[in-house]
Amino acid sequence: MGKMKRISSEIYSQKDKLWFIIWLSVIAIVWLWNNLFLNLPALKQIEAGFLNTFLISFLVILFTLILSWFIAISLNALESKKYQTGYFTAAFFLNLIRSIPQIVGILFGYVWITYLIEKNLLQNKFYIILLIAFIMSLFVFLEMVDLMRERINHYKKLDFYNAMLVCGIKERRIINYDILWKNSRAHIFNKLIALFGAAVFLQCSIDFIISVGLSTDVSSVNLPVTLGSLLAKIDSKQDILAIGNTITNPGYIGKIFFEHLQGVTVAFLIVFTLICIYKISDGFAERFRL
Repeated sequence: MGKMKRISSEIYSQKDKLWFIIWLSVIAIVWLWNNLFLNLPALKQIEAGFLNTFLISFLVILFTLILSWFIAISLNALESKKYQTGYFTAAFFLNLIRSIPQIVGILFGYVWITYLIEKNLLQNKFYIILLIAFIMSLFVFLEMVDLMRERINHYKKLDFYNAMLVCGIKERRIINYDILWKNSRAHIFNKLIALFGAAVFLQCSIDFIISVGLSTDVSSVNLPVTLGSLLAKIDSKQDILAIGNTITNPGYIGKIFFEHLQGVTVAFLIVFTLICIYKISDGFAERFRL
C-alpha cells in the first residue's frame, strides 16, 4: 500500500511529463485517424500547418530567450555603472514596446512582411517564418526580461552576492551562472513554456483577424500555412459549423469525424495543445515549487 502511494505521489509530482506524454499520444492517434479517413491534400496541409505553427513558436521562445538575456544583462550593467542616461533611454524604448498591445504590434508586423513579399524582397519560406517568429518575440520578450530582472535584483540583495564580489569573482559570472543558470533555470524554463503557448495562441488570433478582413493589406495566401490559417479557411469553418447541427440532430455526430474531419482536426489540435501547454506549465511549477 505504501509503495502504491509513493508511486502515485511520484506520478503527481511529475504531471508535467505525464501531460506531455498524453499530448504526444493524442497527436499520434489523431494523425493515424486522419491518415485513414482524410483526403491526402487536406492531410498534407494539416501536417504542414502543424509543423509550421510549432516551428514558429519554438523560434519565438529562442529569440525571446536571446533578446531577454541581452536586455536584462545590459540594463543591469547600465544600472550598476550609474549610466542613468543610457538606462532611462533603454527603459523608455522598452516601455514604448510594452504600451503596444501584442496582437496589434504583431498584426502590423504581418503587414510589413506581406509588403516585402509583394515587392519580391522576401520569397524564401524559411526566412518568412524566421521574420514572423522574430516579430512575435519582440512583443512577448519583455515578460522574460521582467522575470530575469526580478531574479537578478532579488539575489543581489542577498549576502552571497557581495561575498562573491569580495572574493574577486566577476559580476557577469555571478549573474549569468550563479543567479540565472543555477538558481533561476527552472523559473526561466517555466516562463518559456508559457510563452510557447502564447505564441501558438497569437498566431491563431492573427490569422483569424486576417481572415475576417480587418486588414486589407494582408492575405494569409502570402504567408506559410499554419493551424490558424487552416482554421480560417471556408472548408474548416463549414466543418466547425457542422458541429452545431448535432444539437438538433444528435444522429449526425457520427458523420462529424468522417465527413468534416479537416476543420474538427484543426480546431481540436489548437484547443488541445493550448490546454496541454497550460497543464505542463502548471505541473512544472508544482514540481519545482515555483
